[in-house]
Amino acid sequence: MSLVAHQRILIDDYFDVIVQHKASDLHIQEGQPPKMRLHGDIIPIRDQPLTHAEMKQMLSEVAGPRRWEAFDKKGDADLAYELNEDARFRCNLHRHLNGLGGVFRLIPNRIATLEELGVPTVIKKFANLKGGLVLVTGPTGSGKSTTLAALIDYINSSYARHVVTIEEPIEFVHNNKLSIITQREVGEDTPTFATGLKNAMREDADVVLVGEMRDLETISLALTAAETGMLVFGTLHTNNARKTVDRMIDVFPSNQQPQVRTMLAASLRGIVAQLLMKRRDGAGRIAVNEILVSTNAVSSIIREGAVEKLTDVLISGRSEGMQFMDDAIQRYFDEGLVTAQEAYMKAIDKQRFAPHLEGKMGEIAKAGKSRTPKIVRPG
Repeated sequence: MSLVAHQRILIDDYFDVIVQHKASDLHIQEGQPPKMRLHGDIIPIRDQPLTHAEMKQMLSEVAGPRRWEAFDKKGDADLAYELNEDARFRCNLHRHLNGLGGVFRLIPNRIATLEELGVPTVIKKFANLKGGLVLVTGPTGSGKSTTLAALIDYINSSYARHVVTIEEPIEFVHNNKLSIITQREVGEDTPTFATGLKNAMREDADVVLVGEMRDLETISLALTAAETGMLVFGTLHTNNARKTVDRMIDVFPSNQQPQVRTMLAASLRGIVAQLLMKRRDGAGRIAVNEILVSTNAVSSIIREGAVEKLTDVLISGRSEGMQFMDDAIQRYFDEGLVTAQEAYMKAIDKQRFAPHLEGKMGEIAKAGKSRTPKIVRPG
């Protein structure tokens, strides 16, 4: 793990704004005013565009000499930066059409508990498992890292285990409690996710967190590790359980997919898909989850390659802690926590919420009704 040694620099003024406003991200681009993402919206911080000199100074100071030299050659860099004891940032430096750019995600130093996050209680059960594969999925910025950090912290506080995390970059920093936590950064402590995962299998690890499962080798090793008795947490950029299963299998060549379906059916313990929705009252965003718990029926569906049946299982599996994404969205809508427009935008079956839309958007949604497939819900 590597943190940039801190002394006050130019970009810290913008980081202070992010912290003070409780924004999630800072966006800076050469030739554009600096902006922040607040409750999902992009808002300018100042009117004047950033100059090349300002951008070079800010990015080079954040990166430090060695990383800046590497960035100068590659045009991309991922790293972590510590503002103070209360806030860290996950940083992406890049080049674009008009020059230099950077995106900085705020990572609170204090790890929230699962209870504080308000996620369904069944998610905690995944941390109590001795082995298997648990996937936490969702688009960029949906809070996957925050949920996983809470799960790891719960394990750290409850069990004496060896937990290895493989991240790019390291986001939440875990101090040893009952467990031993080994955090490794891709590009610094290990060359790739796959290499880090392969080595974790030789390091007496009980639990492994794989920050991103984006290639065949990493996914294959994760399945093997889960089969051999390790508890593996992994992330994918998919929006729901069905797409997650498809992605896990489709990354393999067609001749290997039957074997992969069998391995996934045997090792999968659960999928937590997460989205963030804007609150109706404007007071931030709220996490909504789809939860698949592996059962005999789920294993059979995966082995058969009939993933379209997972929707029925999710809807009918409430007694086992399962939750279909649209049902969770419906509950928030019924409770008045989110608007009809937000529910419509995030739902899988958009026509479920189209009748509640008003104005031009409602007209467009209703006009598109015949083109939107309807999810058939069991009786």
